[in-house]
Amino acid sequence: MSAGTPERPLERSASRSPYLFAVGCPRSGTTLLQRMLDSHPWLAVANDSHFIPRVIKYVPVGVDPLLTPELADEVRGYRRFYRLGLPGDAVRRAEERSRTYGEFVGALYEEYGGLHGKPLAGEKTPDYVRHLPRLHALFPGARVLHIIRDGRDVALSTLKWANESKGPGRLALWQEEPVAVCALWWRWLVGTGRRDGGGMRADRYHEIKYEELVARPEETLRGNAEFLEVPFAKEMLSYHEGRTRDEPGISAKKAWLPPTTGLRDWSTQMTERDLELFEALAGDLLSELGYERAVEAVSAETARVADRCREWWQAEGPEKVGARPSKEWPEYRAR
Repeated sequence: MSAGTPERPLERSASRSPYLFAVGCPRSGTTLLQRMLDSHPWLAVANDSHFIPRVIKYVPVGVDPLLTPELADEVRGYRRFYRLGLPGDAVRRAEERSRTYGEFVGALYEEYGGLHGKPLAGEKTPDYVRHLPRLHALFPGARVLHIIRDGRDVALSTLKWANESKGPGRLALWQEEPVAVCALWWRWLVGTGRRDGGGMRADRYHEIKYEELVARPEETLRGNAEFLEVPFAKEMLSYHEGRTRDEPGISAKKAWLPPTTGLRDWSTQMTERDLELFEALAGDLLSELGYERAVEAVSAETARVADRCREWWQAEGPEKVGARPSKEWPEYRAR
């Protein structure tokens, strides 16, 4: 988008797309939720395209920029846009019938739903949990499903997944105190989603627990369907049938397992020191969410480490070192 591009206050689009966003701290079961929802005969739920807030990162929240050829090209060129799997003619159709960025995104998801033969389309990108105000401003009719998992189990999964180029492993503190980074990262993302979601209408924002989804999948999915105002569909429970793999060593995600409890268990898999440090940094949120705490009193040594890590986070946390969009727009950065 070139300097001086006109813009207008946000207006509600007539489009019903995107119809839903599934969000949450990574490693919290967002892929499981996406696969279940995407199996519904009415719902086409894309997987991790990331582009919606990132290509307009420097546009103020509450502004829906006019669609220009340059902005449309930014969307096409975003490194994960290909995950929508839209043919070029579908993207061109969406562009031709759109005046603004929000209308273009809505039209893209209408095309995505049509491609899959479904009337409603949405997106699962965990990171959108920290962009709810922008998404809600652009798409006030969209529903948000925020999946939350015990942060200690999230940490166990994250320690196996993150590295210097992925997730919180990109943060400098990871090399020294990875569990502390996991705790602060989980607390930040879940807390941000709950804060911003709490400012939305009850029929637009809904929280679910990962533990409840795997322990009582039908009951939980019925609640999700009610929130989404779609009929319950048994296909959501059989999302894995015909896809499950049993090769040794592959992850639960790649194995397409059915809902499975106990994949991570902080009570047996976390060291005493890691557990104490995590709860020193994020125990308040664990308690707020109703999760059992294991540590009655944090030692003075662990408290000192926690204080140092907390100070680092406040000075150098991910909001300051997060990924930048592929192209910066000086006219918005300066505002």
